[in-house]
Amino acid sequence: MYNADKPSYSDLPTSKQLIRSTIIAIISAAVILITIVLPAEYAIDPTGIGRFLGLAEMGTIKTQLAKEADQDRQKPGAARPAPDKRSSLVERIFGVLLVRSAAAEMSSAGRSDKMSITLKPTEGKEIKLRMRRGAKANFSWSVSGGVVNFDLHGDGGGRSKSYKKGRGVRGAKGTLIAAFNGNHGWFWRNRGRKTVTVTLQTSGDYTSIKEMR
Repeated sequence: MYNADKPSYSDLPTSKQLIRSTIIAIISAAVILITIVLPAEYAIDPTGIGRFLGLAEMGTIKTQLAKEADQDRQKPGAARPAPDKRSSLVERIFGVLLVRSAAAEMSSAGRSDKMSITLKPTEGKEIKLRMRRGAKANFSWSVSGGVVNFDLHGDGGGRSKSYKKGRGVRGAKGTLIAAFNGNHGWFWRNRGRKTVTVTLQTSGDYTSIKEMR
């Protein structure tokens, strides 16, 4: 479940950086569309840059050819001309934009994991997420075969914090928000007489998850 080759949390972009990159990509695509694609493909030149670069003339020629091809297509017995490819550049631009936006959303959403641990009577174990300050992780855990005591806490950089504790609990779910950079997670102890299994599911903005030993 733990990959030592994953980048450290400090190397990853923040949610603000991802959002800013997405906005820059949208603005860049809009500028390219207005100043290059529309003049060159459709002779639409709201800024005048297309005329200065000679793209508007190119668009005029393409538009006229497309019109003539359409007229030829209406004639009885006329061969069907090749489909108009003028929109391919627009589709590519917006395709790249959508891919970048989706990648940004996925990076922002983070990862998801599922782990299980077995606790013998009186045994205690913990699982921690590596998180940045302010990062969020959704979680849900349940106990099979009994109940456990737990402590949801964090530590790192000389700091520690207990978020929530419980006794004789069969499970819990919620959202963990890191109070500082470091390890944040759960310690479970089995005070019963039978072996139990704790299954944890997490998703969100964290860089690693592992059982602490």
